[in-house]
Formats: sequence, structure tokens, C-alpha cells
Amino acid sequence: MKCTKINGINFYNMVIHGSNKLEEQSDFVNALNVFPVPDGDTGTNMSMTFKAAVKEIEKMNSESIGEVSKKLAKGALMGARGNSGVILSQIFRGISKGFEGKVEVDAKELALALREGCNSAYKAVMRPTEGTILTIIRAAAEAAEKAVESNSRIDITELMQVVARESKIMLDKTPDMLPALKQAKVVDSGGTGLLIILQGMYEVLRDGIEASIQNFAPKGEGASAVNSSAANNLASHEIKFGYCTEFIILGDANKANNFKNSIEHLGDSMVVVGYEDVIKVHIHTNDPGAVLSKAIKLGELSKLKIDNMREEHRNMLTEQEQGQQEASISVDTVETEKKKYAFISVAMGEGIRDIFSDLGVDYVIEGGQTMNPSTEDIVNCIDKLNAEHVFVLPNNKNIIMAANLAADVSERNVHVIPTKTIPQGITCVTMFDPKAEVEENIEILNNAIESVKSASVTYAVRDTEMDGIEIKEGNILGLEESKIKEVGNDKFEVTRKLVENMVTEDSELITIFYGEDCNEDEVNDFVSELEDKYEDLDVQCYSGKQPLYYFILSVE
Repeated sequence: MKCTKINGINFYNMVIHGSNKLEEQSDFVNALNVFPVPDGDTGTNMSMTFKAAVKEIEKMNSESIGEVSKKLAKGALMGARGNSGVILSQIFRGISKGFEGKVEVDAKELALALREGCNSAYKAVMRPTEGTILTIIRAAAEAAEKAVESNSRIDITELMQVVARESKIMLDKTPDMLPALKQAKVVDSGGTGLLIILQGMYEVLRDGIEASIQNFAPKGEGASAVNSSAANNLASHEIKFGYCTEFIILGDANKANNFKNSIEHLGDSMVVVGYEDVIKVHIHTNDPGAVLSKAIKLGELSKLKIDNMREEHRNMLTEQEQGQQEASISVDTVETEKKKYAFISVAMGEGIRDIFSDLGVDYVIEGGQTMNPSTEDIVNCIDKLNAEHVFVLPNNKNIIMAANLAADVSERNVHVIPTKTIPQGITCVTMFDPKAEVEENIEILNNAIESVKSASVTYAVRDTEMDGIEIKEGNILGLEESKIKEVGNDKFEVTRKLVENMVTEDSELITIFYGEDCNEDEVNDFVSELEDKYEDLDVQCYSGKQPLYYFILSVE
């Protein structure tokens, strides 16, 4: 269908059809994940990002392409999930800039807008890598520019046909640009997602489709914020250990393991971390005095804090009852006393979420490998905190860009610490000094990240070969810093080898978080084995209850 110009209504139909096409094929895009692990989520991230974008325009009936694209870009920005989603949002942010102030555009103006989208995407990435979604938007922009240069009378339908065709040709070349793609025998997943959108937009022009929004349910559970101060409907008399006790021992960090063993019978939710000349302690206990009497033997105590959790719970229930009686007051909007620092962390798994909460993190956003939170999820949590400075711990390399985007759009003082793993995030919380200035804390936390070696154990979802290692579907995979280091058939043997590779003569602490699919007795036997083998190291184990990953571990 010949189309010399498109306006806001045409563009509306194009992007909605593109969004629906991506939703239909999101599982296919997920399956193109280079790593054969069960959390490939590029398709999900891109689809949910674009669904958030089209949701912003679904009630619009504007003929102005400038107005529609601006609203779409805002929706994509706030709905951006994962690195691919953030880059996609920047593409349409640039396109919106190209359409600014226009009611309709011709082929030449569309080509210029695609170039703006390309430029915006490349600027958003610190070190652009070719063979990715960036390459596909560049190919689309270049194809559009060449088409209008060679044919001044080309219409928009013909232009989008060229764009889709040349983008597909470039996508097929991505394995030659990235060795990892070639080894896995796949094309780039993010580039595939963008191509699906472009093809969907072209189909509307070609077939004269008036797209209607199909409300596809997003795959998986949406990321949600868990207020760490809530007690999850637990009655106060059911709180087994009533006093949340936190303090620092100014003493020999090498004594942390012995101290941990000496207080283990006094409570639960225990975290004991030694670092240089301090030992940071957190425990829920019914006898804080007994804990402190043992601690004082190791050195001076600092930053002592004891909270009566039963009393806090009773107060919370009273406040909830009052809130229900005064329905006009929103809990989220009630102002609390402003504090200097607050923390937001991302975590997946009930046990890991509880650990962050116990360590004083103000909001834990449920998400991670299988469900990256959106920019808006993070911004909403930031807005709920009454603090001078808000620290965000993404704990996943695929969430860092969305966290940075949230910091950019927020009016608060937000500091993103680029944690890529759960152990890095936990270490950062334990090393944070509430009495230090913000710049000093930023330096402390960034240095803390460097001291943590992280690994994880999961399973392969397909046959492949990576770095010369043959992998079969169902194999147990051991990943160190996101690189596959071990492949086997037994999760404990793979974990054993990972630990052996990670421990050095300078190591002091091994921490293990076991997942929801692990047997607790088997895990305890394995931990005992590690304690016997590494008798000079402190071995700590927690029930993380995380999905998909048998173990998340670290060595410090």
C-alpha cells in the first residue's frame, strides 16, 4: 500500500503492531540467548519495555506524530527492562526527537529520525559492541539514508521495506562479528527483537492494517517492591528471636569464624563478616547481652544497634489498623522522618530478600536473572524513600543500565553502585558506613565490589559449545563472573571445583546461598566437607531459595 506520509495515527498503528509481533515471538528471542542457561530473557525484557511504551499511547487519538512519539518514548523510558530494553527505549527516544513538532513526516524525515534513534542508542552505551542491537539500528538508519538519497520519490512503505530487508541482512552477519554468537550458532537476540518490531511496522504500511491493542499478559511475575519493614502478617508471638542486634567489633577479622560459631546457638538470621580490622555482626536473638559479652572479648564495640522486633511488629499492626480506619491516607505517601541514607536492592529468592532486609536495606525489589525490574519499578521505590541519599544495588549486570536510567530521571540524589552479583550486593551493605560522607561511602562500596569473587551453578537448557567446551542439555554449569568454567552432571562436584578455582592463599571467607531446588541435608553435608577442607577459612551458608540457580557463591 503506497504511503507518502505518516501521521500520529499511522505511527500508532505501526508501533502497536510491532509490539504485538514481538510479544508473539518473545520466546523465540529468549531462546537465542548466547549462554545456554535457563534465564535468557532478552525477548521478555524488550517486549515488556515496548508494551509499557504502547500502553502510554493506547488512549491517544492524536494525528501529531510528534506528540505520539514523545509519549511512546516516555513509556519506553520508564518501562525499560534489562540492557536490551534500555537500548530499545533510547532508540525510540531518538526517533521521537526526529519527529519533534511534526504532525506528519515523509520518507526523508523518517530516515532522519531513524538516524537520531541510532545516535541516541550508541550514546547510551559506554563501550558499544558491534554484532548487537546497536548494529541493527545502525543498519536500519544507513539503509534508510541510502534509499532516500538514491530515490527522492520513494514512499514510506518502500522505505520501511528496505529498512526491514537490510536489517535482516545485517542480523544474519552478527555471528561473524561476535565469536560467542558463532560458537552458539545463533544471531543476536536483541537485534532480532528490534528486527521483529521493524518488520511489524512495515507490515502495517504494506497491508493497510489498523492495529488494535492485544492485551498480552506479560510472561512471568512482574517485579515488585517488598517493604523490608513489613512483617508479612506474622504474629508478634511467632517471632522466635525478638531482638535484631547489629554492631561492629574493632578487632582481628581472622576471628570472625570462631565468633560466628560461638553465637550460632543464640539466634538466627546471622551474618558475620570479617574485613581487615573489623568484624560486622548481625543476628536475631533473645539475649543480646550474651552475644555482646562474647563480642567484647574480641575488641571494642562500635555502631551498636538493638531493635525490639516484637514491639515494632505490634506498632506496625496498630498503624495498619489506624490506616484502614483512615482510608484517605496512603501508606506510601505518609512522610517519615528524613534520614541521610537509604538503600534499594534487587534480589530474587525469599531467603536472599530476607537477608538484604535484615541487613537494613529499605526496599528490596523482587527481580534478577529471570525478571529484570523496569526503570519505573526502581523510580517508584526511590520516590517512597525519605532520604537525602539513596543507594541502589542492581546485583545483576543486566539491571545496571535501568538503575542508571532511574537515577537520571529521579530528582533525588541517587547513587548506583554497579554490583553484578548478589554476593557483591551483600558485601556492599555490610561494608557501608552510615557515619561516613557520601563520597567516602561510594569509594568504599566500589572497592568492596573488587574484593568479591562470585560464581553460580545452574543447568544447560540446550546443546552448544562455548570456548571449546561441549555442553549438553541438562548438564550442570558452573559460572564464575558470568563465564562458564565447569560443566558436569553433579551440582556438588561442579560447585566443589568452582570453589577450588576461586580460593587463594589470601581468601578468608566462602559464602554459599542454596536454591529452592536443593536438599537442605545434602547442602549441610557439603558445607561440612568444605569446612574440613578449608579449615582456615570461614564458610557461611544460607538458604537463598532462589529459582533456577542451585548455588550462588562467593569467595572473599
